[in-house]
Order: sequence, then structure tokens, then C-alpha cells
Amino acid sequence: MTARAETEGAGTSGMGCSGPSETVQRVMRGGNQMDAIFKRISVRKYESRPVEPEKVERLLRAAMAAPSARNQQPWEFYVVTDRETIRELAGCSPYASFLPEAPLAIVPCYRKEGLTAPSYAEIDMSIATENLLLEAADLGLGACWMGIAPVRERMDAVNAVLGNPDGLEAFALVSCGYPAEERPQQDRYEESRIHWIPEKK
Repeated sequence: MTARAETEGAGTSGMGCSGPSETVQRVMRGGNQMDAIFKRISVRKYESRPVEPEKVERLLRAAMAAPSARNQQPWEFYVVTDRETIRELAGCSPYASFLPEAPLAIVPCYRKEGLTAPSYAEIDMSIATENLLLEAADLGLGACWMGIAPVRERMDAVNAVLGNPDGLEAFALVSCGYPAEERPQQDRYEESRIHWIPEKK
């Protein structure tokens, strides 16, 4: 059975809920989501303990809260905890050798059919993936984005592992778990890259 078939058979039982997500409620109460922006790092070493289903849902809710071109929402997400599948996914990119250390892999994919602005689908996916990374940081989790699209060879390899049908493309691999490493975020602010165009007098 392919990973896709297993996903379709498993559904999202036990993870659904109604009403605003905890993230939305936290922001509405005045929580500072900006903190996650300035503490997020790429984590490649993880503890072995699993990520709780409710936290996985919060990651996916954050991802799907992303804006998209003409609100086309092209995303589909695979949530992978099967160790053999994670090992197979690690072989799809030369930069994913650490992926088997993570208890969880999330694979953002995008549909090619039925989109109103298909040329913007990968931009939409980038925004959704960044949302997921920020929510991970806010939840005390670590995550790392491994690029798959637009490299055709890597996309085909991930599609094959997942059993993706025609019309569904792999976009990225995201490792996730409780971090076994800590370091401060690099300060990347460079004033020299800011170009002001003041109002003419």
C-alpha cells in the first residue's frame, strides 16, 4: 500500500476540532506571534519523543492560514511518522540525511489542477511552509525546511515515495520534533539592503 493510500484510509480522526485554533485564540488574547519570527532556527537534531497530535494539528492550521493567490489554497499535506517512509524520503534530497532523526516529517504538496493562478502555486506553498515553521517555534518544537521544488528529480523522487497521483506535486520536506539542540537565531538585519524612496518636496 502506498503512503498516499494509507493517508487516505487513516483520515484525520482525533485531530479535528471546530472554532478558532488555539493559535488564533492566543493572538486574539494579545499573544505575541512576532516572538516566533525572531527565535526560529533550522533544527536538525531531535529528541525521540513524538509530537502530540494536537500540536500537529496546530502546525497544519497555521500552514493553511496562509494567504494564496486568488485564494486558490493549492496545498495538501502528508504527515509521516512511519520510520521506513521517513528513511525513503531522506533519500530524495542530498540535504535530508538528518531526516530519520526526526520523529515526524511533513510533506507539503500542491495541486496543479483546478487552480485560478497556477503560476503562483509554489509561492503560495512557500508562505504556508513558513507559517508552519513559525508555529513550530511558537510551540517549542524544532523544524527544518528541505527544498524539493523546483528540482524535478527531487520532486519525482518524493512523488514516488508518497504515491502521488498526476496533478499533485511534492513541494518540500519539513522535519519536526522536540529539539535536541539550541542556539540563538542569527541576526540577519542589514540596513545597507534597505533603499528608501522619500517623498519628493
